[in-house]
Amino acid sequence: MRSPKTVRAAEEFGRARLSRSFFMRDFLYREISNVHGIPNLPGDPGFAIAAGSRLCQDLLQATFGRLTVRSAYRTRAMNALGNARHYNCASNARDSRSSMGAMACIVIPWFVDRLAEGTRWQAMAWWIHDHLPYSQLQFFPKLGAFNIGAGAPQARNLQLHPSTRLLNPTWRAEPFRQPRGPLSGCPQFCRIIRTRT
Repeated sequence: MRSPKTVRAAEEFGRARLSRSFFMRDFLYREISNVHGIPNLPGDPGFAIAAGSRLCQDLLQATFGRLTVRSAYRTRAMNALGNARHYNCASNARDSRSSMGAMACIVIPWFVDRLAEGTRWQAMAWWIHDHLPYSQLQFFPKLGAFNIGAGAPQARNLQLHPSTRLLNPTWRAEPFRQPRGPLSGCPQFCRIIRTRT
C-alpha cells in the first residue's frame, strides 16, 4: 500500500478500521500539521495500520471506555519539526523500524473527574501495569493525560513526565510501587480486572 497522494486516497486511508471503535482518522490529527502545513500521512500505510490496530486492539479498545486521543501517529518529518521546536515530540532517534510499536497520548474523561476528587495518577499507572500488555507509559500533569505504547512488553517503562520513573526495565524490583489506590466506579476497569486476574 502506497502513501496517499490525493484527497480521495487520504479519505480512504482514514477509513481503515483499527478496532471496533477506532479508525485511522482518529490518530492522524496534529496541530503541528495544521500550523506548519506538513502532511501527516505515513510513507508505509500498511505498517501504520498494523501498528495502530495492535495499539487499539491490545490496549485501548473496551478497556478505558470513552477516551480522547490527544496525539498519536506522526510522520518522521512532523516529529523532527516538533522535536526541534520543543513541541513535546520525541526524537526520531528513538524510532525503530525493526519493531512494530505504536503510541497514543490519551485523556479519559472519567479519570479526569477522579483526579479532581483526589485520586492520584499512580492509581491509574499501576492499574495499567497490572492488567495491560503495554510497553511504555508516561503520565503528564494536565488532565491526567498519558502516553501508552504497544510494543515489546518485556521492556516496560513507566514514568511521570518528564523524569520521575516508577518502573525501569533495568531494575530488579519496583521500589515505588505505592501508592496504588483504588480505581473503582468505572465499569470497563472492573470488567477487565475480573477477566484478566
